[in-house]
Amino acid sequence: TLIGIAVAVLAFALLRTVVTAWHVGVEASAANRLITRHAVSFAFPLPYAYRDRNQQVAGVERVTYAVWFSGVYIDKNQFFARLAVDSNSFFDVYPEFIVSPAEFEAFKRERNACIIGSEIAERYGLKIGDIMPIEGDIFPGKWEFIVRGIYRPRDKTTDPSSMLFHWQYLEERARQEGDTRAGQVGWYVIRITDPDDAAAVSQAIDRLFVNSRAETKTETERAFQQSFLSSMGSVITAMDVMSFVIIGIILLVLANTMIMSARERTHEYAVLKALGFSGRHLFALIAGESLLLSLLGSALGLIVTLPAVEGFQNALPKGWFPVFYIEPKTIVAGALAGIFVGFTASLIPVRRALATRIVEGLRYVG
Repeated sequence: TLIGIAVAVLAFALLRTVVTAWHVGVEASAANRLITRHAVSFAFPLPYAYRDRNQQVAGVERVTYAVWFSGVYIDKNQFFARLAVDSNSFFDVYPEFIVSPAEFEAFKRERNACIIGSEIAERYGLKIGDIMPIEGDIFPGKWEFIVRGIYRPRDKTTDPSSMLFHWQYLEERARQEGDTRAGQVGWYVIRITDPDDAAAVSQAIDRLFVNSRAETKTETERAFQQSFLSSMGSVITAMDVMSFVIIGIILLVLANTMIMSARERTHEYAVLKALGFSGRHLFALIAGESLLLSLLGSALGLIVTLPAVEGFQNALPKGWFPVFYIEPKTIVAGALAGIFVGFTASLIPVRRALATRIVEGLRYVG
């Protein structure tokens, strides 16, 4: 029974951690940041000329932009975000990416310099001054970037596995090669003065480009992140539901054990009642045993969960879950589930023990 409960709690914690990892981008969203993208699809670019017009909207504090670069570095199965960004404004809008001033200045001085996350540096053994050759796919060709900075995540929910380089470098090469995407960016990130004005500012920005060749859709960063999750919504919901179905499985396992135990001890409970033990004493005995089993099994499962989560992440292709850790609320939920299951599983055997008359109990042969 203990092992069965431990395995079920382990499965519960793993599923909850996976669901949390899916939603980490939403949780990391800043209330004062808006995302402006093409109204048709995120895949369509926006003109670079929109930047200054966005900056003039009332309530807008800072505007930056980025382009999804993609490409292959060493192994195509190992994913991490590669973004061309505006080096003058991107790190102001995203203060959760912490870079030392010296590294940031070195990055700004070099045309093909890049800044990588600490997880990328650890994964590939990269250090300042190393060269990262990337085979482009969205932007074809061979590209070489020099690591001039390694950023550290400010929060647990900050992605530590991104590569950021100068949009100007991408723009220069696009113009040299006659790429039609020259003069365009992927999306704009807009920091606003007051988060309460997010709706009004979003509408004002979108009105600027109504009936233009590239109409926009502006939304909060949280809504933008949630739109990416919508395609996987049914899978995530199923995993969410399954994590709580597991609590029911734990309940069935423990309730079965306690009912069998109470049936075998019917004669003993009758003797205790004959000696003067009250219903309160019997409840304490049965519920105490049930709670003890449940809590011990839950504790064992939660202890095993810690290395299991790390092993699970290592077994997955790198980059699937940039941020993957057990939240304290998952541990608390596992402990509370243990208490709930332990108490609930004792109700049927307690009722049986209290309802059985002393004479019937003494005559019972289990």
